[in-house]
Amino acid sequence: MADDSGFTGFPAWGVRFYGQLQENNTKEFWTQHKSEWERAVRDPMRDLVEELEDEFGPATVFRPNRDLRFSADKSPYKTYQGAIAGPAAGIGFYVQLDAEGLLVGGGFHTHSPAQTDRFRAAIDADPSGAELERITDALAAQGYVLGGAALKTRPKGVDPDHPRLDLLRRKEIMALRRIGTPPWLESHEALDQVRDHWVAIRPLSEWIVTHVGPAESRAGAGAGSRGR
Repeated sequence: MADDSGFTGFPAWGVRFYGQLQENNTKEFWTQHKSEWERAVRDPMRDLVEELEDEFGPATVFRPNRDLRFSADKSPYKTYQGAIAGPAAGIGFYVQLDAEGLLVGGGFHTHSPAQTDRFRAAIDADPSGAELERITDALAAQGYVLGGAALKTRPKGVDPDHPRLDLLRRKEIMALRRIGTPPWLESHEALDQVRDHWVAIRPLSEWIVTHVGPAESRAGAGAGSRGR
């Protein structure tokens, strides 16, 4: 469980740790530093999202172990600590700590082809597509970068002159902003900063909830879990 005292910031140790983990991603190194990782990374992240759950939805703090079943990279541990809050698996608001410091964002990672189909249908249609374009343009103007899996070419059957072709290429969408390591990262102010960014991203999250929704097979799964 997280520390009952509440969120007080991310100690600088965590950023240094992930830089070292990139160079020494082994069970031996992890075991040597696990207790400090729990105190300086895992517990602060749990405290952070717990304090924001009432405003942004149930939270999942990701587990540190990588899924190696289908990966050629057999490094055992993730080189970041991430968490997501929101109404369903893969939808909502994101925060991450890694060797470069803090990253914040939101949107959705698709869990089914049906989600991508609904996403593209809403982009194609007016006024929902025009609304998403306004939302993403506003986020880009604030310094957020749009990410997520996308096609290099246009989807089958889409007009090459479609006014929202760039959005239609996407299978999913995340708006992300790299914050780095400002002085406030080690203080309670980090919670206020994450909250402000999630408020800015809320129009995107709400659009996704309205027009995409959860994957049918995973509706309700994942949200509220303490590990992933």
